[in-house]
Amino acid sequence: MNTNSNAYTVIYTTAIVVIVAAVLAFVAAKLGPSQEANAKAETLRQMMSAAQIKPTDELYSTKNAGILQLYADNIQEAYTVNLDGEKNGSLSTEKSNIQLVDRLKPQNKAIKAGEEATLPVYVFKSGVTVIPVYGAGLWGPIWGYIAFQPDGRTIAGAYFDHESETPGLGAKIKDEAWFREKFIGKKVEFGSDALFNLSKNAEAGGAGNAVDAITGATMTSKGLNEALNVWFKAYEKLLGAAAPAEPVAVETAENTEEE
Repeated sequence: MNTNSNAYTVIYTTAIVVIVAAVLAFVAAKLGPSQEANAKAETLRQMMSAAQIKPTDELYSTKNAGILQLYADNIQEAYTVNLDGEKNGSLSTEKSNIQLVDRLKPQNKAIKAGEEATLPVYVFKSGVTVIPVYGAGLWGPIWGYIAFQPDGRTIAGAYFDHESETPGLGAKIKDEAWFREKFIGKKVEFGSDALFNLSKNAEAGGAGNAVDAITGATMTSKGLNEALNVWFKAYEKLLGAAAPAEPVAVETAENTEEE
């Protein structure tokens, strides 16, 4: 065949494309299960870090199989709810078939549009409930997990991650333990217009639902603040209902009697 002909060029190009596609398909088939296992273990590490099951460093030094076992040993139940706080699905917690809702971008869109959402809820035997948050940072997606005490308002722990925030600035949401620790003990003000406040000097007024933003990471902090409030609002009917009602003063003969 004439190697300078158009027919040869087309045949040669087609053959190369077919071979490359076959190789990529083979590699994807081989690596797919391993990649999925790594992604699942990573999500579980982040959740259990927020839930304070073990120190973050210890979780990241534990192999995938150990992470699956640790989750199975500590989780009480996992399920999904809609924006009305109503249960609309169950998630398996068996080690051999752990189910997660780890594709958070579609749920974020559904929340903002007020459409049908499938929001995961992870309840651990320690009594804490873990929910995810997701939003946009300066350069890409940011996300995390927040653990709540049984009262449904008090934060027991937090973990944050990102795709491409600036090292030494926005990336501190993941890299700096002190930032995550600032959330512990803070309360989400369900039922108010400002559920949570992550901004510059937010703690100056002594508010219990406020955390100071990271200095020099304005856009990342704004993105995380929005993500927290959007997702807290999405879970408000579930978590807000868990909070104990404020005590009501009861009048008695003693305190109603005129002096």
